[in-house]
Amino acid sequence: MEPPPGLPVPPGLRRRSDSQGSASSRSSEARAVLRQRVVQLVACMEDLSSDEEAQEEVSRTLDKAFLLCGKRSVPEEEDFRLHVVTWNVGTAQPPDDVSSLLLLDSEGAAPDVYVIGLQEVNSKVLNFISDMTFDDPWSSFFMDTLAPLGYVKLTSIRMQGLLLLVFAQHCHVPFVRDIQASYTRTGIYGYWGNKGGVSVRMSFYGHLICFLNCHLPAHMEYASQRLDDFEHILETQEFETETAPRILDHKVLFWFGDLNFRIADHGMHFLREAISNKRFHLLWEKDQLNMAKKKEAFLKDFQEGPLRFKPTYKYDLHSVNYDSREQRTWLSFHGKKRKPAWTDRILWRVKGDAHDASDQEAEPEQEAEPAEPKEPEPSVRVTLESYASHMSYGISDHKPVTGTFSLELKKLHTNPLVIIQAEGEWSADWDALVTYSTQEPFPSSTWDWIGLYKVGFRSHMDYVTYMWVKDDEVSCTDEVVQVYVSRDEIPVLGGEFLLCYFSSNLKSIIGVSPPFQISRSMSAPQEGVTPESVNGMDKSDLLGSPDEF
Repeated sequence: MEPPPGLPVPPGLRRRSDSQGSASSRSSEARAVLRQRVVQLVACMEDLSSDEEAQEEVSRTLDKAFLLCGKRSVPEEEDFRLHVVTWNVGTAQPPDDVSSLLLLDSEGAAPDVYVIGLQEVNSKVLNFISDMTFDDPWSSFFMDTLAPLGYVKLTSIRMQGLLLLVFAQHCHVPFVRDIQASYTRTGIYGYWGNKGGVSVRMSFYGHLICFLNCHLPAHMEYASQRLDDFEHILETQEFETETAPRILDHKVLFWFGDLNFRIADHGMHFLREAISNKRFHLLWEKDQLNMAKKKEAFLKDFQEGPLRFKPTYKYDLHSVNYDSREQRTWLSFHGKKRKPAWTDRILWRVKGDAHDASDQEAEPEQEAEPAEPKEPEPSVRVTLESYASHMSYGISDHKPVTGTFSLELKKLHTNPLVIIQAEGEWSADWDALVTYSTQEPFPSSTWDWIGLYKVGFRSHMDYVTYMWVKDDEVSCTDEVVQVYVSRDEIPVLGGEFLLCYFSSNLKSIIGVSPPFQISRSMSAPQEGVTPESVNGMDKSDLLGSPDEF
């Protein structure tokens, strides 16, 4: 899984020498068979009695040759590593370090995609207004942590205390398309967003994947309400697309969050004894989510790894001790200790696996006309590599949970939609040109834009400047489009940069240029001089950010 030519290789990126070797071996075998077919053709032609027979034999042999070549060109399945994090952070600020949470110290291959779902992010009025204007502290923290390692934030969505972030390695960015986000409130009968679900859907190398981060109602007695709310989210949350307008329409769905399911029946003493002796299996049958999966049809296709880690709730802050509050009664209020529970969970569902309840329909009363056969959906295999809690984090009364998955799939897209590059030498001393060409049709828009980014940028909104594709176009042919860049837009201090083509309709970057150098301007200030603006007013001051349109 190599990056496009000219792009940096992020740390830990897998190089598939074994698969390349096997592909080379298969290619040699195919050529040997093809040579054998040609020899047979020549031998047959010598014995044929007419030109018509010769033509038929040539045709049959070429058909076989093309078939061999076609089989050889079928893309092979590849493995992609996905790391999912769920954490109820209890309104706390980010910790100093999340290396173990993100597997940054792991010796294995680096994840291709990070999906981070948080609950109870501080959503007090002043914090929320500030976060609407600037990135919230948690988003900034994860971007600052992952960007230097070669990851780009693809998108995020926030609904009060619920936050969902999706990152991908730089080399995958042009192949993650049609990104959309949605949310559903379930608090106070659907009018308040303290509970509910936020989701992100996307096409990953042509395969439709959805991520759903939920915070469901708390307390032991509300198990039925949790199920009702989750079913409501699945049935009502929609995306603006015909291919997969609802959550369950996607090929792969990851469902995670503070789901708040508890362990029923068992008393506090039995729970703590089982946990202390690591006999977690004694508690599985009374886990409310496990019990619901056996009864509720809409849950039966969801899979989860074994709960071989301690229940993740409720802990004393900055501790590995479960709730140690003293019981007290005051004005008929009973301050009861919370029983430990696996409230924080990660599940997944692959559409079409086992019995897919969403696809089951009643038998029609009358015989319908036979429908045209549909092409089978490309397969995606999801394998759980690890499912664990992280006890070292104590900023809230929940411990974070992570799931690391292998996604085995065939790349349905192997080329970016747009090839883009900087023309000639760039400097703030003269105007410049950007050239791009489209590799296949896509729904372009007058709001498409090209951004200039520093190498190591954090998200698509981390641009230095940008150009509207249509407004700044200076020439266009069937092959290449040129876009004008004023020297006033080019950083005078220079450095290493790259260009990205952002599609407004697909809500994603669909083309990334190789890195290139911008020369330091002759009018640049001396070292140590940092004026507020050397080039004058920024283009965004005149036109506004592209995210506003």
